[in-house]
Amino acid sequence: MPDVTMYCTAICPYCIAAERLLRAKGVVDIRKIRVDIEPALRTEMTERTGRRTVPQIYIDDFHVGGFDDLSALDREGRLVPLLSGGAAAT
Repeated sequence: MPDVTMYCTAICPYCIAAERLLRAKGVVDIRKIRVDIEPALRTEMTERTGRRTVPQIYIDDFHVGGFDDLSALDREGRLVPLLSGGAAAT
């Protein structure tokens, strides 16, 4: 299983929904980077992704984006192959 990293906050409903979807797809370990606890991490997230909203999700080095992007990958049938170590969902 690839590494899954999610920039998030504690009370963001989209973060919660993203985690729920990832867990439903078999992801056991999600590295959560809490940008609400350390403001420097939000700066890091913005510089890394070009976005200011959470969640921002990475599967290995592939930037998925936010919950809407994650959900779209799932609807298109590209999330499971990505989580199975398949090619990046371009």
